[in-house]
Amino acid sequence: MTSKTFDYTPVGFYTFDCLGWPFSAVPPEGGCYFIDELTLAVSGAAGTAAIAAAKMGLKTLAVGGVGDDLMGSWVIQRLQDFNVDTSMMQKKAGWKTSSSIVTTRADGSRPALHMKGATGNFSIENSLFDKIADTKVLHLGGVGLMDAMDGAPNAAMIKYAKEKGCVTTVDVFAGSQDDLPDVDAVLPYTDYFMPSIEEARALSGLHDLQDCTTFFHDRGVVCCVFTLGGDGAFYSHVDGTRFLIPAYDILVKCTCGCGDAFDAGFAVAICKGMDPETSVRFAQATSALNASGLGSQAGIVSFDETWDFMKRTPTKKQ
Repeated sequence: MTSKTFDYTPVGFYTFDCLGWPFSAVPPEGGCYFIDELTLAVSGAAGTAAIAAAKMGLKTLAVGGVGDDLMGSWVIQRLQDFNVDTSMMQKKAGWKTSSSIVTTRADGSRPALHMKGATGNFSIENSLFDKIADTKVLHLGGVGLMDAMDGAPNAAMIKYAKEKGCVTTVDVFAGSQDDLPDVDAVLPYTDYFMPSIEEARALSGLHDLQDCTTFFHDRGVVCCVFTLGGDGAFYSHVDGTRFLIPAYDILVKCTCGCGDAFDAGFAVAICKGMDPETSVRFAQATSALNASGLGSQAGIVSFDETWDFMKRTPTKKQ
């Protein structure tokens, strides 16, 4: 792989999360229910991936936007706590930091209230493309939420990065085919397209796994890696390689950020030259560890611990 300053550069959705567990119901009127845990986390399709990758040893550059507010200052500081380079994080007066209140149920599901903020404000000038592309893996996390960048700007940036020798990965925030134009813009320059199966189905209008992958391969994607929640992950390459890796058999605490942690684990695997099946297994292990704690990246400690977890933890029976 070409020599680069950074291993991993996640561009896109950075959010401040406040999470509580276990949530069962909204108290009536002005009442109060007690919970066992409360925590804060940097989350989002780029934020989760940035910290998870940094914990596992990747030299990581964060690219996104936050507001000039308490939440934004905390997000920047928290990224720096894990040695993530924040020199490309934009912070401006008048912006609000993308933030969520996450109510995590005992089964790991997590209904949330979200304020869409600076993820939609930040933009990257062409003069900054060289720094963006000075990375082994460029990740677009949150296509569909990046209002100022979605469409032609993201396409120009990822095209430039690919021409400069970056491996490109893309994850999305999509709920229907109305989101397809923004996603379509970057697909011709995407090495690994990594949505959840729900997002892949919403974008394509198709249900079958292989039909969904064909839909995106026809739009220029080299490899589709769909996360399937408790059913694992599905890999499909244009060279004909296809396989399903089952999920690990774990006790789930919180599913917040699991797909984004998967993206980070896959980037680690790319940087370490793992084969496709090991790459997906390692990404699944990263996601499973994420699910074992409250809040994005909470259960992820290091590369060695993730690798050990991958080797010793059984998967669910298919």
